[in-house]
Formats: sequence, structure tokens, C-alpha cells
Amino acid sequence: QVEAIFRRHRPRAVIHLAAESHVDRSIDWPAPFVHTNVIGTFTLLEQATRHWQGLADSGRDAFRFVHVSTDEVFGALGSEGRFTASSPYRPNSPYAASKAASDHFARAWQHTYGLPVIVTNCSNNYGPYQYPEKLLPLVVRKALAGEEVPVFGSGLQVRDWLHVTDHVHGLVAALERGAVGETYLFGGDAERTNLDLVGLLCDLVDEQADDRL
Repeated sequence: QVEAIFRRHRPRAVIHLAAESHVDRSIDWPAPFVHTNVIGTFTLLEQATRHWQGLADSGRDAFRFVHVSTDEVFGALGSEGRFTASSPYRPNSPYAASKAASDHFARAWQHTYGLPVIVTNCSNNYGPYQYPEKLLPLVVRKALAGEEVPVFGSGLQVRDWLHVTDHVHGLVAALERGAVGETYLFGGDAERTNLDLVGLLCDLVDEQADDRL
């Protein structure tokens, strides 16, 4: 099917966003994360390479494969600092491990076969229509219903938060101006612990509820 899509549409670039998510689901059921994030990336890299090799010289020079990943592959932030492109990989969940593996496959295809790959790693996204199991919509939904809000582990893990629109702008910039073989990190400069974030969201929900009384 993937091969047929490449033949039909003859893309000038691929932005690979498809992935299983998120951490909690990967702990409960890791198999789909391996299948989608690792095997799925391998399949797409294989077909993209065949497509790219069949292009005319001008098309080959212009083609890009942007592999979209997460800063979860680097582990957890400390109380200070931020991740960089040279941060060591320290995945702490099946989700993060599967994304780390897909990053390595993408880089290997660039170095081994010459596929013009660009890797991006972003911090936690939020924004409209986000999948309801993600932390922000989950907390808001639970708080509005007056239900107990779940917090993974101690809640002291530090995460950075990035609006999805800003992430999209970054991906377009990487596609249009990024250098082949490079890694670009996108963040919102909004680091806080999960516990602090949950508390902030609950306070905002309370404020909205008070304003309606």
C-alpha cells in the first residue's frame, strides 16, 4: 500500500508524523508501539528510498524526508537546563524507546543510503482537537467533571510545552531550510513539573467555574 501511494502521488517530500502515542498507553500495551513506530518507520524509509532513487536529478536534490520525533527520547529534564541535539538518548518508557529506535533508523538510512533525512525532536505539544487521552485535555475533562485527576508516578517529571501551531511552523522551516543530516529541536521554553501543570490547569478550571456563577 505504501509503495502504491508513492507511485500514485510522486511526493516531493515526506513529513513522517505517524506514531503510536503516549507513555501511559505504551506501558499497558507496548506491542503496537514497536509495530507502528519502529516497523512502520522502517517501511516508510524503505519506500521513500526507492521513490527517491527513481527521481530525476533535480527531484533527487530537492527531496526531503523529515522524521518527526519527541524529546522523550532524551529522558526527563532536570530542575534546570534543556535538551540539545547532542543530548544523550535515555528513553524511559516503551513509547520513548520506540521513538528512539525510529530516530536511529532514520539517521542510518541517511548515512547508509544517502536518503536526505532531517530529524526533529519536539517537546510536549498541546492545542485544539488534541487526543483526549493526552495530559492537558485529560486533566481539563476530569476537572470539569469533578473527577480524580491521574498523575503518572511522582508527578515531578519536568516537561516543556509547545503549542501545536508553533511546532508546525518549525516543521515547515525544517523542510524548507533545514540541512540534510541535521537534527532540530523545538520547544516552548515552558518547563514545569507535571504536578505543577496539573495544579495550574485545575486552578484555571476553578476560575472559569467561579466566573460562571
